[in-house]
Amino acid sequence: MSHPASSERTRIKICGLTREHDVDAAVDAGADAVGFVMYAKSRRYVTVQRAAELARRLPPFVTPVLLFVNEAPEVVQQACTQVPGSIVQFHGDETPQQCHAATDNGRLAYIRAARIPLDDSPFDLVRFAADFAAAKGILLDAHVDGFGGSGKTFNWSRLSANVQPGPAEHAALRHLVLSGGLSPANVGDGIAQVRPRCKTLAVDVSSGVELDGPGNQGIKDPEKINRFVAAVRAADVLLAKSTHGLRSPNLSTT
Repeated sequence: MSHPASSERTRIKICGLTREHDVDAAVDAGADAVGFVMYAKSRRYVTVQRAAELARRLPPFVTPVLLFVNEAPEVVQQACTQVPGSIVQFHGDETPQQCHAATDNGRLAYIRAARIPLDDSPFDLVRFAADFAAAKGILLDAHVDGFGGSGKTFNWSRLSANVQPGPAEHAALRHLVLSGGLSPANVGDGIAQVRPRCKTLAVDVSSGVELDGPGNQGIKDPEKINRFVAAVRAADVLLAKSTHGLRSPNLSTT
């Protein structure tokens, strides 16, 4: 199988991990990042101590992401100290000033969630990215009660044909993370629609790789994780072929 160039490879984050078995399954499947929910009202919530325990299982180059919702700056900073190498994900109503303070005046890397309305309510993504210019990227999620993890998908076609901005202050918008209701069945369509609109793309899944049935929030299904990763890689290959065309291998010898 041919492989897309590194700039075209979709990064993968498996979020809402609560068990060692699930961390290992995400790593074994090839995830680039794993997410720990630090929001106490979530059913996928883990304490900072638990997140640190789970993160110690990660090999080099797999990034822990700590998800916060309207948390105090000192709590965010303390958690990042206990989970070295982590990236912060702000998923609540945090202002740019609050994000700056919580990341120790910009010392810590963060991504900012943009909660896209499920209806036709207007949402200025370019303006949002300009406000959070210090973010490493913008995560696109459906606007639901409970700050994510609902399995709801927003209308991807609402994004403009090319959201890559020109001004440097909008640089965060070049790097998008697609989230909200993703699963092995639909992630390929999401990549096909969103990847051409940005410089780099990552996908973030939680409920879409969990065991079926009530009460299984936070309990991941290794088979679904593997199918999700395989679907992402297949979508990358298809997109690379459609963009650049197939290049026949050079079998000549000299």
